[in-house]
Amino acid sequence: MSTSVSKIQVGQLWKKDGTGDIYLVTRLYSEALNTMVILRKSGAEDEMQIRVRVERAVEGQKIPGFSPAQGDEKF
Repeated sequence: MSTSVSKIQVGQLWKKDGTGDIYLVTRLYSEALNTMVILRKSGAEDEMQIRVRVERAVEGQKIPGFSPAQGDEKF
């Protein structure tokens, strides 16, 4: 289950739900009415990056299918 943070920022680490793989936020940008995030698998710089739409939640922002890797730390 993905959790939210107050604000997603470049350099944050996110853990993929189900696999536990760690991903790095490399870019954030707006596309039409959505905020998009580009994620790169940590330690796999040659692998393809993935693009995911950021969801807004009452608590802040979240990336569907991912959880903050830093656990309970506040961003």
